[in-house]
Amino acid sequence: MGIFDKLFSKKPNEIQLGAPVAGEAVALTEVSDPTFGDEILGKGVAIRPTSNRVVAPCDATVDLMFDTGHAVSLKADCGAEVLIHVGLETVSLSGQHFTVHAKNGDHVTAGQLLIEFDREAIAAAGYDVITPMVICNTSDYSAVNAHLNVSVQEGDPILTLIKP
Repeated sequence: MGIFDKLFSKKPNEIQLGAPVAGEAVALTEVSDPTFGDEILGKGVAIRPTSNRVVAPCDATVDLMFDTGHAVSLKADCGAEVLIHVGLETVSLSGQHFTVHAKNGDHVTAGQLLIEFDREAIAAAGYDVITPMVICNTSDYSAVNAHLNVSVQEGDPILTLIKP
């Protein structure tokens, strides 16, 4: 059984998404930017990264890969609208320290490399590298449950979406 095989729940009303980056999973409310921390865009999880790669948390289509490489929006095959944002205010870096590996319209599979980033250089430039993953269509689910305060590797189950 591969690392991403564990993402598929046996319960028909549950969808599991994997961690897009290795690190420490924390509550979205720990993100200092209110757009994420106050869950304005939706519920989710944040990761304090220990790696420099963002991978697809599930099979999906790239809806929007930001030119700057700091964020990606995915339309998951399961219907979830997933936003992964590397760091806070990192759009200001204008793509510096980011390498994009997927483009708009690409179909990606769970674990596929989407973005590489230089975590140390971003932090040295004064930016928080915490990486939120938000379900932008939270209202389509009766619950969005995060696996918190654990160390995760790419693809480890991190969010469980419950369909009504």
